[in-house]
Amino acid sequence: MAELTYFTGPMDCGKSTLALQVAYTETQAKREGRLFTMLDRSGQATITSRIGLTRQALEVTAEFDFWTYVVTELTNGRRVDFLVCDEAQFYEPAHVDQLARITDELQIDVFCFGILTDFRTELFPASQRLVELCDRMEMLQVRPRCWCGEPATHNARTVGGAMVTEGSQVVVGDTDSHHEVAYQVLCRRHHRRRVTAQVAAVTLSPEPLPFGES
Repeated sequence: MAELTYFTGPMDCGKSTLALQVAYTETQAKREGRLFTMLDRSGQATITSRIGLTRQALEVTAEFDFWTYVVTELTNGRRVDFLVCDEAQFYEPAHVDQLARITDELQIDVFCFGILTDFRTELFPASQRLVELCDRMEMLQVRPRCWCGEPATHNARTVGGAMVTEGSQVVVGDTDSHHEVAYQVLCRRHHRRRVTAQVAAVTLSPEPLPFGES
């Protein structure tokens, strides 16, 4: 039976790397697939990982219809065994319904990769729909770390190094702090306190030694 699987985790946990690995592994098994992405950090219709892997993909837009696309491919004699859908958090909930229909009615495996929650700790609408409909959800095992060394669980948006909690849910950026608008992964404690790496570097100082001056 085909499955709709959602691989998820915070930023920097290797989702796009795994998406490319899944595509490679499926292709090695002589299966034909299609790769999709939406608003990739590169600004192009590609799946890019932070370790340097890149592969061309089809760009998903709000108007794109997965069901129509796949049925057209099959009707024209082109084989489709699986779909790899990166940056799935940016999709429309309707896209997820289309992917579930493809899985159930066409028996095509669908592998989705994305982030569960935004910089405000709120579920992305498409991620919520994936949780509701997927056959299986996998939390990625590679866990990024907060600046403090604890496992990072939350995504923070920063402007000039300061964490912000208001604004559009979708603003494309990266974890490269050289950009004015960037993202960091933080533990829950420091996300709640809005303590980014830059803020910590300014406000935290070493504890004084436990003895007086001589």
